[in-house]
Amino acid sequence: LFLDPSDTLRLWFTDYRPAQRVFRAFRVRRAQSAGDWQAINTLYQARGMLPVDPQLVTPRHLGGPVFWLAEDEDSGAVIGSVMGLNHCKAFDDPEHGSSLWCLAVDPQCTRPGVGEVLVRHLIEHFMSRGLAYLDLSVLHDNRQAKRLYEKLGFRNLPTFAVKRKNGINQQLFLGPGPEASLNPYARIIVDEALRRGIEVHVDDAAAGLFTLSLGGRRIRCRESLSDLTTAVTMTLCQDKRLTQQALQHAGLQVPAQQLAGNADDNLAFLDEHGAIVVKPVDGEQGQGVAVNLTSIEDVTQAVENARRFDNRVLLESFHAGHDLRIVVIGYEVVAAAIRHPAQVVGDGKHTILQLIEAQSRRRQAATGGESRIPMDDETERTLQAAGLNYDDVLEPGRRLAVRRTANLHTGGTLEDVTERLHPVLADAAVRAARALEIPVVGLDFMVRDAEQPDYVIIEANERAGLANHEPQPTAERFVDLLFPHSQALA
Repeated sequence: LFLDPSDTLRLWFTDYRPAQRVFRAFRVRRAQSAGDWQAINTLYQARGMLPVDPQLVTPRHLGGPVFWLAEDEDSGAVIGSVMGLNHCKAFDDPEHGSSLWCLAVDPQCTRPGVGEVLVRHLIEHFMSRGLAYLDLSVLHDNRQAKRLYEKLGFRNLPTFAVKRKNGINQQLFLGPGPEASLNPYARIIVDEALRRGIEVHVDDAAAGLFTLSLGGRRIRCRESLSDLTTAVTMTLCQDKRLTQQALQHAGLQVPAQQLAGNADDNLAFLDEHGAIVVKPVDGEQGQGVAVNLTSIEDVTQAVENARRFDNRVLLESFHAGHDLRIVVIGYEVVAAAIRHPAQVVGDGKHTILQLIEAQSRRRQAATGGESRIPMDDETERTLQAAGLNYDDVLEPGRRLAVRRTANLHTGGTLEDVTERLHPVLADAAVRAARALEIPVVGLDFMVRDAEQPDYVIIEANERAGLANHEPQPTAERFVDLLFPHSQALA
């Protein structure tokens, strides 16, 4: 037994005040179909929560929970979910209470206010049923959620809960261990290893270094980079010139490329291709990358910026389209996702700067601090290309991309496309992994569409981020590769 490290909050409906602000661009509706349940479970997995088997949920008319969804009006995607229980229906509660059991918002969501609207909808639903209050439990250190609940009028209840330890709540029982300070890309692997009974030793949390041991097998990792990747292979991926050479030799489609030189050389390359990309030879997380440059002035400035990260700078032909990341583990495609550049949605009130700051805070909260939108030359250049600046106010509902590079670390988002990936793209990814002789890799493609065969491969990441690819089992397949005997029997 252990004391649950959560705070219990209650909202008396007599204290509730309706919203003064109207949130647009999404609607709230009930969960209705198998597709809705799949969307709910995808949200839960993205938030590190357990999925729900709808076959085991008690029907609402028999006292079971209610499920409400937030649906984006433009895309039709489910971007949030809330679950609540009517205590009168469930167990004839004489106090006429209710409870909120689960709230989840898509970490990729750009719409403001989704969580607030869902909670308010649940409150107003139970108020219309003549109930008196809504209780909920929130982890003591979940500051973002607690701020929302305090804003809505919830107050602390002087109570505590005693729970039995199980595989789900074991981390709460044990308290934070050394792995708690790992970044999300290391933590997702460590959590899966611990779940299988694999011993974990954190060597340097800040660097994402840890060692996994099972029986006589011991493997060191830095996030998804492990002892299974050789030093030569890592060099091929880190040096983007060598990456291009290896892939081109394997007959794969790659952009034209040359090292940045003097002004005349750079201008000649720009004139040949019309629009180019500037990037450091050895760089990651989108640092120093500028895309779709069409003037020599912009190229010169971008080269100077890229030299802050590596003295060697590459010029590449620019290829319009979608940025596609394909994760290959054990020479099999495990996940594929379109990476969308950071964007904001206008509300007719706030400036672009304020919208960027708000979206950046949401991305940081959703990714454990790994994603934020930089206020740099690339962001300013993107705004200028749209004829805008930081002080402009966007009309309600207008979407604006504020970056040209679709990198998660610079505020980008991921859209899973694994199930509809064109076979030619999947085959190219596996061939690229074999050409580099790398067992785990994230390959960056530029494509017209995930369902079309045209592509160029622009980079290979030897330390691919396995987080944020829900519902694909990236961490599971990675640990399968490292420790095949730890796989559950079918």
